[in-house]
Amino acid sequence: MAHQSWLLFLSLCLISPLLIWSPSFGQNVISPSADQIAIDEVKVRMSEHGPVVLLQAEGRTIPIFVDLTVALSIQGALNGEKLPRPMSHDLMHSILNAYGGKVLRTVITLQRGTYYGVLTVVVKDQVKTFDSRSSDSIALAVHFKAPIVVGRDLLESAGEIQEKHGGAEL
Repeated sequence: MAHQSWLLFLSLCLISPLLIWSPSFGQNVISPSADQIAIDEVKVRMSEHGPVVLLQAEGRTIPIFVDLTVALSIQGALNGEKLPRPMSHDLMHSILNAYGGKVLRTVITLQRGTYYGVLTVVVKDQVKTFDSRSSDSIALAVHFKAPIVVGRDLLESAGEIQEKHGGAEL
């Protein structure tokens, strides 16, 4: 039965329309600095190389390849869907909420060919930053509707013109 529920969820993810997330919907706003750009849209797609998260801003798209579980977590958060059992990002979201915490934002960087995330979290007026995988950082930001920020240099160097990215919706 649980296996059938999982297959149903996966099927719905593959055929359901992708909702677009915008950080302006969130209330956890920290303004980016002059050399940083807030991501306007987050999309999840299936490419020939596997699941990819597309970060879009200023007419450019930064593709970040992720594993299937992270892609499903992000897609579920974008669509407001809940699995019968929580995934890791759902669990972290619940734990932070239980302690009055929230994600304020994440900053994505590219260093030596690897994307990194720096997650900013507040719990009881204490603000902390955490090094993380970019995919986990993006997933938690989407769960909390928090801004995702990239450097202008990253957007210009790694960002591609948006029309190049098709791919099947996840």
